Amino acid sequence: MAVKTKSKSNTNATSTASKVRIRLKSYDSRQIDSVAKHIADIIKQTGAEISGPFPLPTRLRRYCVNSSTHVDKRSGEHFEIRVHNRLIEIINPLDETMVALQRMDLPAGVGVKVQVIGG
Repeated sequence: MAVKTKSKSNTNATSTASKVRIRLKSYDSRQIDSVAKHIADIIKQTGAEISGPFPLPTRLRRYCVNSSTHVDKRSGEHFEIRVHNRLIEIINPLDETMVALQRMDLPAGVGVKVQVIGG
């Protein structure tokens, strides 16, 4: 059997991906704004190009619940849940940018999806 050896790549070289899209979701708008700003600062410090953060439309869910189930159907309470979204794109990301983003700690209420486009 032949064994292939891989050469080590330079950490400052650009990775093969041409674009990385980061999508953030949270119920708290202040928390998602602070996380988006922190991610943008990390990307700028490593020297990669950034596009965003862009606020995406807030998804609003409304629920109507009867106050008393059998007595009065006209009385009810209304509740709503707001899901805030942000989009950040990294154009031509560097390897050190991706390593710095992987090491970053996020608060418990923020969801992150990372999508690699192209390359």
